[in-house]
Amino acid sequence: GGPAVLLESPEDGGGRREASAEPPARRYRLRDGCWVFCALLVCFADGASDLWLAAHYYVRGQRWWFGLTLLFVLLPSLVVQMLSLRWFVYDFAASTKDSGGGTKDSGPRGCCRLCVWLLQGLIHLLQLGQVWLYLRTLYLGLQSRWQAEHRRRHFYWRMMFESADISMLRLLEAFLKSAPQLVLQLSIMVQQNNIEPLQGLSASASLVSLAWMIASYQKVLRDSREDKMPMSYKGAVVQILWHLFTIAARAIAFALFASVFQLYFGIFIVTHWCIMTFWIIQGETDFCMSKWEEIIYNMVVGIIYIFCWFNVKEGRSRYRMCIYYIITLSENAALTILWFLYYDRKTTSDFNALILVCVVSSSFALGIFFMFIYYCLLHPNGPIFSHRSVGCIFRQAPPPVPGSPVEAVTSPPRSLPRTTGGEREGAPGERDSCVPVFQVRPCAPPAPAARAPRTEGPVIRIDLPRKKYPAWDAHFIDRRLRKTILALEYASPTTPRLQYRTPGAPQEVLEYETTV
Repeated sequence: GGPAVLLESPEDGGGRREASAEPPARRYRLRDGCWVFCALLVCFADGASDLWLAAHYYVRGQRWWFGLTLLFVLLPSLVVQMLSLRWFVYDFAASTKDSGGGTKDSGPRGCCRLCVWLLQGLIHLLQLGQVWLYLRTLYLGLQSRWQAEHRRRHFYWRMMFESADISMLRLLEAFLKSAPQLVLQLSIMVQQNNIEPLQGLSASASLVSLAWMIASYQKVLRDSREDKMPMSYKGAVVQILWHLFTIAARAIAFALFASVFQLYFGIFIVTHWCIMTFWIIQGETDFCMSKWEEIIYNMVVGIIYIFCWFNVKEGRSRYRMCIYYIITLSENAALTILWFLYYDRKTTSDFNALILVCVVSSSFALGIFFMFIYYCLLHPNGPIFSHRSVGCIFRQAPPPVPGSPVEAVTSPPRSLPRTTGGEREGAPGERDSCVPVFQVRPCAPPAPAARAPRTEGPVIRIDLPRKKYPAWDAHFIDRRLRKTILALEYASPTTPRLQYRTPGAPQEVLEYETTV
């Protein structure tokens, strides 16, 4: 019932399809390994600080705070571990069936597989599934540096799949665990009018984990897409600062309001989540492989939208982002003002209250400042916000031409030309003569003329239209596709190119009917 996949070689006519010239393949760098190692440290610090704080509450007899802190650690972790274990079971069972031909294993081979099952069960029982994935990503990345050319590409491809898995799992865990934990600990600090070292450590680790995972997710997603420029590490760091300050302002406003209006805070959160989820659903996102998975994904993104902006649909994201931040600013101001009017004067002085209000406003302003820094200086496509300001505000990129090289994917070797500023602006004279305020401007000299299309080498053709950014490609989401591609890639003497079906080309439909 899945999409048809066909591997074509030069001997069976695969070379007749047009493909783009192939530049040198991207290599795994040491800075990539350092980034993954830092992400592992952030993950460990977030979980360890929460457990330490929960034990601290228990020892002091604060059973209510202990129960809530532990609940926000264990429940999201169990959900994420179950999803991670489900992915492992599918991948390992499928690989065992393919290699063993469905026969019962015996001897050393069957004993090794039993050990793998026991090891993975123990790892996920101890809630260390993400740690294992981070270590495996590091291993595969380093192997891609040390192996020969063909093996290097194979390990790099597998490393990208593992990076996609850990990014999706950690993003889910961050907003199910770290976000409510941050609001809870800030609310306790406000109610007690005191900041204990462990509370500050736990809140800081949760905040850094949230900001890190959003930036890391966007970086891995861009690295996996052949039609997008990769995000630099400078851009990722600035994006971390952008989300860190905006989420900090949001969480402090939530904590202040919740310390006085607990019931109304719950009503506000549920209402905001419902509105955001409906907004996302009506945008018709294209992330998952089925309708119900798409609805669940939209509900999870609705939780993310409680705290920060998260782009889920291709198009004029600046319009949606501006609307979101205007709503967020209004909500932060309303929540903070209501707290300032009704807070307990016996426990909090007016001076301290004014400081908290200033912290909320200045943190949000700093976050917006770093957002402009990212879009003006460090966006992968070049500066997005221009200093010119008359007439037109946005310019929309022209739709891709059917059959263009954008429909082809080559990973790990990046064989597609990246989207440049000139390509997005369109031809002069297509629109009004007014100068746009927001535009994509080329940050590098124009690329030289394209070379003749490469026609040799195998092609893996997938009978699906390619998903639009910011969705993952189907071979990252559908594990059946991933398994098939890895098997074909491993058996091929040279790394094959991926090619999705071009929409609106009826002559290709007949070609895809003959599949393997």
